[in-house]
Amino acid sequence: MYRTALSRFRAVKGRTGNLAAAHYATSSAVASLETPLEGVSLPPALPDYVASSETKVKTLSNGVKIASEKLLTPAASIGLFINSGSIYETPISSGASHLLERMAFKSTTNRTHLRIVREVEAIGGNTSTSASRECMAYTFDALKSYVPEMVELLIDCVRNPAFLDWEVNEELQKLKAELEEVSKNPERLILEAVHSTGYCGALANPLLAPESALDRLDSSILEEFVTENYTGTRMVLAASGIEHEELLQIAEPLLSDLPAGPYLEEPESVYVGGDFRRQADAPSSHFALAFEVPGGWNSEKESVILTVMQMLMGGGGSFSAGGPGKGMHSRLYLRVLNEYQQIQSFSAFNSIFNNTGLFGIYGSTVRLSLHTLLPCLFAQKFCSSVCTCTCRCAYGLYYSTL
Repeated sequence: MYRTALSRFRAVKGRTGNLAAAHYATSSAVASLETPLEGVSLPPALPDYVASSETKVKTLSNGVKIASEKLLTPAASIGLFINSGSIYETPISSGASHLLERMAFKSTTNRTHLRIVREVEAIGGNTSTSASRECMAYTFDALKSYVPEMVELLIDCVRNPAFLDWEVNEELQKLKAELEEVSKNPERLILEAVHSTGYCGALANPLLAPESALDRLDSSILEEFVTENYTGTRMVLAASGIEHEELLQIAEPLLSDLPAGPYLEEPESVYVGGDFRRQADAPSSHFALAFEVPGGWNSEKESVILTVMQMLMGGGGSFSAGGPGKGMHSRLYLRVLNEYQQIQSFSAFNSIFNNTGLFGIYGSTVRLSLHTLLPCLFAQKFCSSVCTCTCRCAYGLYYSTL
């Protein structure tokens, strides 16, 4: 019986060995993956270093600057930037920049608002507007095959706004609703208070339209503000992904007749510092501590260092909506949020302007623990003993946002 079983085992083993031999013989006949295929050529290897595209700039006779940078991308981005904002507002025009942000891409003297919307939809574009204390920005993104339409529509919306009464009144109502929402956002209120308290002069003007201005603002005030500030010497048309000559051919006829306007000195702002407190019936306390950064963007090196330092310090909230580990290795997270359980959020911020700037820390905590926690928090040396590796990581984070 044992001999019969052994003979059967040897027979099965022999058949299995033959199958394996046949399998390996078949696989060895297939060409190796390292063998080049006939008629197929490999693309050239990517270079280790690619020089950045040259930025070309031309200044028109009326002072308008047109800048472009050629990029090998299918999309184009165009922006019209005006040296205007809340620092140029007067007591009469207070809140005009905020309202102009909402009136962007509304009806012009050549197009209705509906037509503008339909034209943007037809080319699959995206428009956006932002108002700051020193700059108004209007941008348009779409495929580069629609560059002529993009440039013409963007310039028309900025140069020829109609400011129809019913559209202005409609946006004023939306502004009222926005201000009601902002009143429930302590972070935005505190950042506004940091500027109004820290500066004396133009930078103390509110970026958000004050409620007292909503009943005063109208189309005539907007028209006067645009006429005074949207002049050639204070305007830049910048584009990426477009040939410079093509951009000049389209934009120069549309901007060459824009009035140059008188050259205006930037309104003076002096940093004075101060203290702002506001009582609120809320379970949490919010605070900010900021310092002046002299020079602003005119001191380019210091401004870049400041921005990298913000990335280095980081911060965040005690609850991470982006999943575990989000921002949990930044200095403020490790040294504050992990050490003080009462802290709900803690982060660094900066506001850099042409000639000055602010760098600070914002946070929120349980109301009753504010007085005991602040001395401990501000005694921390958050940016001391920084190694080269940490600086490189912070710079990489900053570079990725550009």
